[in-house]
Amino acid sequence: MDCHDSHTLKVKVELCSTCHKEVRTEEDFRRIRMEGSLVDYDGDGNIREGLADEIAGLQELLHQAIQAYARDVARKPIVYDAHAYPYFFVDLNANGAADPDEAKPNNKYNAWTPRLLRAAYNYQVSRKDPGAFAHGGKYVIQLLYDSIEDLNQALATPIDLSKAHRDDTGHFAGASESFRHWDQEGRVPPACSRCHTAEGLPLYLRDGVSISQAPSNGFLCSTCHDSLTEFTRYEVKQVTFPSGAVIDSGDPNTNLCMTCHQGRESKVSVDRLIGKLPPDQVSDKLRFLNVHYFAAGATRFGTQAKGAYEYDGKTYEGFFQHHAQFRGCADCHDAHELEVRAEFCGKCHEGVSTRADLPNIRLPETPDYDGDGNTTEGLAGEIETMREALYKALQAYARDRIGTPIAYHPHAYPYFFTDTNGNGVVDPEEANPQNRYKTWTPRLLRAAYNYQFATKDPGGYVHNGKYILQILYDSLEDLSRAVPISMKGMIRP
Repeated sequence: MDCHDSHTLKVKVELCSTCHKEVRTEEDFRRIRMEGSLVDYDGDGNIREGLADEIAGLQELLHQAIQAYARDVARKPIVYDAHAYPYFFVDLNANGAADPDEAKPNNKYNAWTPRLLRAAYNYQVSRKDPGAFAHGGKYVIQLLYDSIEDLNQALATPIDLSKAHRDDTGHFAGASESFRHWDQEGRVPPACSRCHTAEGLPLYLRDGVSISQAPSNGFLCSTCHDSLTEFTRYEVKQVTFPSGAVIDSGDPNTNLCMTCHQGRESKVSVDRLIGKLPPDQVSDKLRFLNVHYFAAGATRFGTQAKGAYEYDGKTYEGFFQHHAQFRGCADCHDAHELEVRAEFCGKCHEGVSTRADLPNIRLPETPDYDGDGNTTEGLAGEIETMREALYKALQAYARDRIGTPIAYHPHAYPYFFTDTNGNGVVDPEEANPQNRYKTWTPRLLRAAYNYQFATKDPGGYVHNGKYILQILYDSLEDLSRAVPISMKGMIRP
């Protein structure tokens, strides 16, 4: 009743225009699209059409899939009539339309399979709530997408979904693990709520505390904006990193981003856990410390933030100063879509026109850091080869020095597991918390922490590539003191 008049059931148009400035009449509702919906759901190339039209596009694709499946798999053509019960009928003349003599109960469709029934049910769900785009548009989009995807498994010529999208990106991906992880518990704990709920960040910025929150469906505009009329962002003057370092980037917007994109651990916390243990002593006091995802701020500020494990006696890169025009997070990333604005990169980096080109960026004076002889690959390739070498070294140390093989899974917490069958990978039965790796030594923990740091910032080669290479090189060098490891040709920046 906040949106609908309780007697006429009409939507209160005048209230919608408070936020949706383009809305003047009921017809304008279908054109509403917010900045939290910046993917092309139906794959037609238009991301400015209203969410209602995105749903309509997917409805059309699902209808095509239903008819193709009925014709080619169930072997009986099907048609749909939104106003004639029971809605789905046998297409007697196979013309693809529900003719008057076909849309009758005695001609109801009668060649159902479970797959077809599920898809038809979801199609009807999407059609029978004409306000679905406002009530739960992204949920309906997911139902339509999944129905098409399921039918495609049985179609000789699947419906093309290559340009369509089921989910949003980043902050608005309400179906992702980063927002749905706590559904069973019903509360997001204080340690996570600041960055994984819509209300957590504003509370933290206002009061400096985090409390448990209810799970949210991605972020809201109010998560980052302190005004929903001017859309100004919260002004953050400085950021305290897990290491204790207090940093002001000089840009309040970047500071706002780094309030979350800073990681959860640091050299300080790793050293605190290790204490004075000898480097190769197994201890049940040790456990893997997870830096967490997308710690781009810690990568960018390097040794100033000390987000990675920095080995004593070594010097490390500090803040990576990109071109002055691209100093802040929002200079390179779209603040809502989060994707990199690759069209800007091509102004300086020849050959870059799409996001797929970014890993190929390499400055002319770049040495062959990974020692593989390839001096044309991008800096991302240099990092990836050295990261692969570190993983092999971790496994060699665990197997030959500790006697308990280790394996890594990038998507299964707590990431490092005992490799019970010694095949070098995490098998499904091994990827469970009860099988987490337990025989840590300080040397192994430091290297594993840096491996995770380099893995969980996929843009590390841009944010501060030399810093990433330094921590990988030093981790390899430290492991080589305990087990034979080849670092031939490798160069530390």
